[in-house]
Amino acid sequence: MPDFVIVLLAVLAAYLLGSVPFAVVCSRFFGLADPRSYGSKNPGATNVLRSGNKAAAALTLLGDMAKGWLAVFLAQKFGPKFGFSEGLVGLVALAVFFGHLFPVFLRFKGGKGVATAAGVLLALDSLLGLVTLGIWLGIAFVLRYSSLAALVAAAAAPVIAFFLWGSGALLAVVGIIAISLIVKHWANLQRLMAGTEPKIGAKKKA
Repeated sequence: MPDFVIVLLAVLAAYLLGSVPFAVVCSRFFGLADPRSYGSKNPGATNVLRSGNKAAAALTLLGDMAKGWLAVFLAQKFGPKFGFSEGLVGLVALAVFFGHLFPVFLRFKGGKGVATAAGVLLALDSLLGLVTLGIWLGIAFVLRYSSLAALVAAAAAPVIAFFLWGSGALLAVVGIIAISLIVKHWANLQRLMAGTEPKIGAKKKA
């Protein structure tokens, strides 16, 4: 039975790691405007790309993915020494994901979680992560809508996880992440249906 303090520290560390706002950090590094001040006002890679700086957007994407992957990887690698079950690893995965959605460093107003979710899925199961990421990339490349790609990939992830794992605690974790992503993209879905959703790479309005 794992020590409650160890579990609490692991979850807290994962949440704080998830709270690191790479969109804001990278924008400041490149001397760009705060991504919360233009476009969708979302601190994420897609909105940073609207600044026209592809390097800043790429680093934001990599940073958000890396923090999701790292938190889960560390829980998987060191958790068993402290008696972590599959469910506790899943709890760490949720902590880093929701840290991105509700970051303490941005007054709990974070990004939509796509990149961080991708990092989490890659750490949980590389095949699950790669297939889900492939779905996102395919739709984003062909149709140029990041939100549509995210919605389809989110809906597909639990189905893919079920075929890979069957039932279990981690399947529930993937389901929670998928539902959260869909909820966070609800306004995007409405704009997609209305034909007003901006495409990837659209510059910010003056």
